[in-house]
Parts: sequence; structure tokens; C-alpha cells
Amino acid sequence: RWAARCQKAHRRGDQRLFGIVQGGGDCDLRAESAARTRALGFDAFAIGGLGVGESAEKRVRLVVAAVAELPAEAPRYLMGLGLPEDLVAGVQAGVDLFDCVVPTRNGRHGSVFTSRGRLNLRNASCRDDRQPLDPACACPVCRRHSRAYLRHLLVTGDTLGARLLSLHNIAYYMRLVRDLREAISVGRLREFVEVWREGYFA
Repeated sequence: RWAARCQKAHRRGDQRLFGIVQGGGDCDLRAESAARTRALGFDAFAIGGLGVGESAEKRVRLVVAAVAELPAEAPRYLMGLGLPEDLVAGVQAGVDLFDCVVPTRNGRHGSVFTSRGRLNLRNASCRDDRQPLDPACACPVCRRHSRAYLRHLLVTGDTLGARLLSLHNIAYYMRLVRDLREAISVGRLREFVEVWREGYFA
């Protein structure tokens, strides 16, 4: 009923209205919600109400149940989930769009994402570490600054540290999504994910 009311209230032609799929932790309810939301004729669809304590495995099952009832030609957006492993699993399940505060929030607190997994710059082991955050990354932060310098900015409270770490994390995410897109375009998503997981969770 709420979705139908939103459709009636929608007036702006320069906005795309997303129908939001709910259904809690039940795959049948997720599928029903997706089918009924699709029947209303939205241009795009969002999957909400996840990332609230369910296991990653259950989350994938719930997303798959919803996506199966949504049109392949419409954008499908997974709301509020944003760890790299969430993006990879979401793409594998058929999700197109994501949004989350994870890259910048984690960056502000010294947690960075790399091709070899997460790195906590507050650890003492980074104090004299002259290598970049991620040797495999070509972002401006990795090209110009060492872990030791970035850690110094962080522990002294210099706001430049939070900005640089956020910049790196966003660059990491953009590269990951680009690589996922390229893998899909050549029909090698499964192989890409296997290699990515081996590196990220090493």
C-alpha cells in the first residue's frame, strides 16, 4: 500500500522511483514482496531491510529470492550494505547498485581496504612501514604516501589522514566495481570472484 501511495504522489519526471522490496528474514516473503512490488510497475527496485544481524549466507539467500522475481532489465539496488564482500556477493546474486558509508567511515577511523584484505593503520606494526597502503593500488594516496606517514596523520588527529584514507577506500571500491563489471562483460565473473577472494581473505 505504501509503494502504491508513493507512485501516486510521484510528480518529478527527472527522478526514477524505486519500489522497495522487504520481507524480513523469510525467503518466501521476500519473493512475494518482490513479485507484488514488480506488479506495481516501478522502473527500478531496491532491496531493503538487510544487514541487521543475519548471517552473510542467509543474506545471499534472501537477495537471490528477491532478485528472482524482479525484471532483469530494471536496476536492482541493495540498500545500505557496503563491505567489499557484500558488493561481490550482491553482484553475484544479480544486484546492480549499492550505497553505504563504509568506505569513508572506515577510512576516518583508520581502517582501509586493500587487495590483501583490511588493514588497520592504528596498529603499531604500521608505525615504521614505508610501503603504500596497497602495493597493487595506483590511487594518488598509494602513489605518494607510506603507511607510516598516513598512520602519523591519523594518530595525531590531523584531518588530512581521514581524507586520504577515505580517498583510497573509494578508489579501492571503484576499482573493485569496475573489475566486477569487466568480468561480467566477458563471462568470467565466477573466476574473478575466486581470485579476488583468495587475495582478499589471504
